[in-house]
Amino acid sequence: MFVKLFNENPNPRDIRNIAEILRAGGLIIYPTDTVYGLGCDITNSRAVEKVARWKGVKIEKSNFSFVCSNFSHLAFYTKPIQNHIFKIIKKNLPGPFTFILEANTNVPRYFKGKKKTVGIRIPDNAIIREIVSELGNPVLSTSLHNGDDVIEYSTDPELIYEKYGNFVDAVIDGGYGNSIPSTIIDCTKEPFEILREGKGELQL
Repeated sequence: MFVKLFNENPNPRDIRNIAEILRAGGLIIYPTDTVYGLGCDITNSRAVEKVARWKGVKIEKSNFSFVCSNFSHLAFYTKPIQNHIFKIIKKNLPGPFTFILEANTNVPRYFKGKKKTVGIRIPDNAIIREIVSELGNPVLSTSLHNGDDVIEYSTDPELIYEKYGNFVDAVIDGGYGNSIPSTIIDCTKEPFEILREGKGELQL
């Protein structure tokens, strides 16, 4: 399935169809405010396992993050956040940032292993936020990129479909993607630490 959606006003029927694909254990490639992502319903262990195999990692050792639609999702999957950290998060989301936070017991067990953290994203992109909202829970997020030593991010949705259309159940064309990934901030440390400089300038 290849579907064109517009960030300003994504078609509700298409959004519902994509949410149904996710509920059924399907994989999708979707636009964000940074690079295109590969994802699935985080509550579907088989779909998560399929993504992990594709990435060549074990789920519990992966660095998958959760794409949320709002701050209530964030609160549902994380331990209480200190006020000064929450203010920074609220000031920068939706936006091109991934915040590493302490996970609570609502995070599916197969993600955790020895890890006690979860990466949270709320992209500044209405398409994926609407999909997550319709689904009712976060979508797993992992960047779609090519190459080994040099990471080259796929930006053209039609070329993405040509390459991955047989592997995933839907590719969403939300226009050309960015070639710069999100900035990753580890908020489990005091002071917080920027693990990866990406798109966006953190507002303090």
